[in-house]
Amino acid sequence: MMITLLKILNRKNSYLCSIINNNVNFEMKKYILDLLVTSNTLLNDQYFLLKLTDPDKILPEMLPGQFAQIRMDHSKDTFLRRPISINFIDKESNEIWFLIQMVGEGTRSISKVKIGETINVVLPLGNTFTSPTDNSLSPLLVGGGVGIAPLLFYGKILNEQGFKPDFLLGARSKKDLLELDYFKSLGDLYLTTNDGSYGEKGFVVDHSILEEKKYKNIYTCGPKPMMMAVAGYAKRNDIICEASLENKMACGIGACLCCVENIKDEGNVCVCKDGPIFNTKDLLWQI
Repeated sequence: MMITLLKILNRKNSYLCSIINNNVNFEMKKYILDLLVTSNTLLNDQYFLLKLTDPDKILPEMLPGQFAQIRMDHSKDTFLRRPISINFIDKESNEIWFLIQMVGEGTRSISKVKIGETINVVLPLGNTFTSPTDNSLSPLLVGGGVGIAPLLFYGKILNEQGFKPDFLLGARSKKDLLELDYFKSLGDLYLTTNDGSYGEKGFVVDHSILEEKKYKNIYTCGPKPMMMAVAGYAKRNDIICEASLENKMACGIGACLCCVENIKDEGNVCVCKDGPIFNTKDLLWQI
């Protein structure tokens, strides 16, 4: 069964299937598409920004927090697709953006694709963030490293819903702070670096803004220790907090059980299908 599933997911011809996402109250179609590379920009020695389009039709509907499974055609030794968060949807250009960190052969192979080549993707996968209900307080979006990727798209959607979010982004050093101009265009931006080379020195939970402002909703994505620290801050201050988990995945549709997370009341769930977004009060984190 597993081999058959992987063969289906690696077919090159575009088709669609339908899967009900348990964490949202509607059905979204999942597509396998050959998308055209319009831009592939190296941002530094670790990160690159990939932009894709469908030259024949409008890209399907996608929501912030969702991700795609990207096939590694340029890496003969990489069989499984790689799950990559949707960084941004540019409707005017009909482009989908992926902010990708080079961590292995698979992602490094994607960094080498050229403009005009095609990449096969399965999308949109996973659920989305829960919108805040009180626009009198800014929602806080906290990201670390490549975890900032889904927060840019979500910031855009929040703007469209009448919210002005605050962004609190952390990185090891100044060179690892990415897409800052885009974030500044959507809300107020606060930064930390571990070495103090830009913004406040320290971790995101050490930033002074957390002492100066009150929040009702926090959304976070990044390294697990960072998200646990953010979830702990939210718990101590009675703030609703949602985290985008980054468990290892293979299929992306809940069949292979590689990404299982044990949560309160429901037991084992698949992060790819039942997440990746979870309310942190439901996670069995020691915070």
